[in-house]
Amino acid sequence: MPDPERIRGGALLARALKEKGAEHVFTLAGGFCNPALEGFMECQIPVVNCPHEQVAGHLADGHTRIARKPAVCLVGPEGFANAVPAMLEAAGERAPVIFVTGSSTLKRKGAGGFKEIDDVAIAAPLVKYSVEVTDGTRIREFVDRAWQAATTGYPGPVHLSVPVDIMFASFDADAGAAERPWSRAARPAPRAWPEPAALDRVLAIVRAAERPVLIGGHGIWWSGAEDRLEAAGRRLCIPVFNVPYHRKLLGESCEAGMGLADFHQYHPSKAAIHEADVVVMVGGRLDNQMNFGNPPFFPSATRLICVNGSAEELDLNYAADEVLLSDPGAFLDALAGIGRTWDAWFDLQRRRRGAWVGEWEAHVAAETARDVAAGGKMHPLQLGLDVLAAMGDGDWLVFDGGNTHFWNEIALNMAGWRGRRLGGVLHPGNYSLLGVGVSFGISAKALNPDRNVVVVSGDGAFLSGGLSIETAFQEGLPITVVIDNNGGLDCISQQQERLFASGRHFATDFRDIPFHSMIEGMGGHGELVTTRAQLAPALARAMASGKVACVNVKCRGVISPIVAATSDKREKASIE
Repeated sequence: MPDPERIRGGALLARALKEKGAEHVFTLAGGFCNPALEGFMECQIPVVNCPHEQVAGHLADGHTRIARKPAVCLVGPEGFANAVPAMLEAAGERAPVIFVTGSSTLKRKGAGGFKEIDDVAIAAPLVKYSVEVTDGTRIREFVDRAWQAATTGYPGPVHLSVPVDIMFASFDADAGAAERPWSRAARPAPRAWPEPAALDRVLAIVRAAERPVLIGGHGIWWSGAEDRLEAAGRRLCIPVFNVPYHRKLLGESCEAGMGLADFHQYHPSKAAIHEADVVVMVGGRLDNQMNFGNPPFFPSATRLICVNGSAEELDLNYAADEVLLSDPGAFLDALAGIGRTWDAWFDLQRRRRGAWVGEWEAHVAAETARDVAAGGKMHPLQLGLDVLAAMGDGDWLVFDGGNTHFWNEIALNMAGWRGRRLGGVLHPGNYSLLGVGVSFGISAKALNPDRNVVVVSGDGAFLSGGLSIETAFQEGLPITVVIDNNGGLDCISQQQERLFASGRHFATDFRDIPFHSMIEGMGGHGELVTTRAQLAPALARAMASGKVACVNVKCRGVISPIVAATSDKREKASIE
């Protein structure tokens, strides 16, 4: 009888991930990870080498968000520390990224091994599941447990630490295969179907409402129920709002989608939520963005209902008046058949959105006319609108930064009202982590190669994560990066000017950085834009160049509504 095949632990790890269906791996190659890299090579799983471990994590996150399927970030022990911010960002968005760390030797654990850190403990507060592989024959089991934790219930990132002695040691290739589960393929995530009496109670509350509102959250996206959300909103004429800091659930031109449930970035949401007698939040969380379910965001007289697909999500929403454990899609299907519509209430929200768009259009037109007459720099909202005007239906937009993020949220809603239909939108999650934009743009282009992908990034955000642009060159992914260049961390400086007794800002300025020349030097297309008249032709040339491109736009710093509103609290002057 021939001897059983023996392979290194890293190769066994790679095979286990391939069995689960992993298709994308991102790394900064390190010696601790070489056996796994050899395994991925043998399994023919593409591995993208990144210039920094944080970039690898953000790319895995971006791929996971778009594909709704886990991607893998593989790093070494010191690289783990660099990848921690990416864990934070993925956790905020509930993205089920598989983070794998090649770690110090298990045999001498606690004795000061080479690059020894307690990565399991460090990662634990940021991920759903953080564990050290203590037995190479159980690698398949650990991968199964990690994948299941990442994708079921309340989804989120996970972390596997694989000690270097297990990574390099040899094991039977079928180690663990003689135990259940016999099939190692990824299973569909279990879905919670609502208990009939509880569902009937919630539907009765909605049916009796006069002014209901739907707020959609992360759970709708990860359960693939956004089409059902749109169908329920359209069929019932219920206005739908999106939680802030999350990939948009409804297209910007969808009639049912009104905008963000954010009183500053979309002012009409305040009137709608304050006038509503019933608010149903599906797949969301009563966190700081929702004022934890309390007034003044949700009035005390409003009936607040939370529908979530897992018990752990409902535990976070204990403050709601009613809770329902249900897969978002199952609930929305039941809601769509409720047998009532709210046409007048719905039309009121549509009129409010139209008026809001008209007010902003008049405001930015007046601002732009003054800028042109004075020969001054562009308004950042005008930049966002002009970028959207240059894009085609089906293209992808990414934005990243402080005020840059907030102004582009407004521009997106305005353009959607006028009919712009994008293929997708990505931006930082609820931790507002700067520097993710270019990585997310690369992910969008890799998964949508036939579409234009435009990243609108603040200069500070680009300085935080712009090194990831090298991956776009390396992988042949021509994205267009538009820099909203106002010469500093404008969101912070504006807060300082309202907080500091001197009325001045401090430690937030940058020098005049030629971002366009940087990209040209790397082999891409770069242009400097100093007037609005130069912008449209520059964008057209950039997107037509077939190269990684940078359009460096000199904009003036303009305080966004959310920063202005929060900065009125002079004792804080912070985004809270």
